[in-house]
Amino acid sequence: MSASNMPAPAVDLTPGPPALLADSGTLIWRGLARWRRDPGPLIASLGFNILIVLMFAYLFGGALQVPGGGSYREFLMPGMYVMTMVFGMSLTTIAVAEDLERGVTDRLRSMPVSPLAPLVARAVADLLFALVTLAVLLLTGLAIGWRAHGGAGATLAAVGLILLLRFALIWVGIFLGLVTRGQTAVVAVQTLEFPLGFLSNAFVAPSTMPAWLGAVSAWNPLSATVGATRELFGNPGSGGDSWAAQHYPWLAVAWPIALIVVFLPLSVARYRRLSG
Repeated sequence: MSASNMPAPAVDLTPGPPALLADSGTLIWRGLARWRRDPGPLIASLGFNILIVLMFAYLFGGALQVPGGGSYREFLMPGMYVMTMVFGMSLTTIAVAEDLERGVTDRLRSMPVSPLAPLVARAVADLLFALVTLAVLLLTGLAIGWRAHGGAGATLAAVGLILLLRFALIWVGIFLGLVTRGQTAVVAVQTLEFPLGFLSNAFVAPSTMPAWLGAVSAWNPLSATVGATRELFGNPGSGGDSWAAQHYPWLAVAWPIALIVVFLPLSVARYRRLSG
């Protein structure tokens, strides 16, 4: 057989680790550019979070007492920082579901793009979104009288725990976006957000609830991060009599890691099974 008639050697189009980094960087930039073109969701999210802070600080705060005494606003703000991470989960879910509906996901899967890159890019872009949101809420807290009394190292550790929880919730949101469609995705995640957020120690102490409800609240993953950050910030209301309350710093690390271990592989497996 002549050289001209010999079949061309097969080309391996399976992207490797360098391609994962390059493809993820490109898709992260796409996500950031989307914010610049359409800042409405970011502005609406920030406005909603600030409104919730003002409502609880000025409308409800006077009627709520902190066990052991102390400023309710300082009690409130660590809970609000965590709640904004929960509310951000719906933005993740909606963005993933919209990419599926518009065919963006199918186009990416038909290209020689690392199969993990779209998921990694979504996680990193949404974590950057969360960082901006948290920065705005920290400034809002300072404006209404909240202060961090634990020192620079403890404050950075508290911020790290909040972002770790957000990273875990991003993977929950990605999974929900991959298994639901359209308005169903919005309803599914919002149905999860509000009970998860309000059935915690973010706004009131579990000790003020009925015993069974207080136990559920104490073991809520959000309560662990709220309790740990209150302790690190030096804000009131960080303690408790339950085993969970006495180990919130450890649980604030263990819960997010457990969520990541469960939902990251589920998200990757679901993404690979998508038709198209």
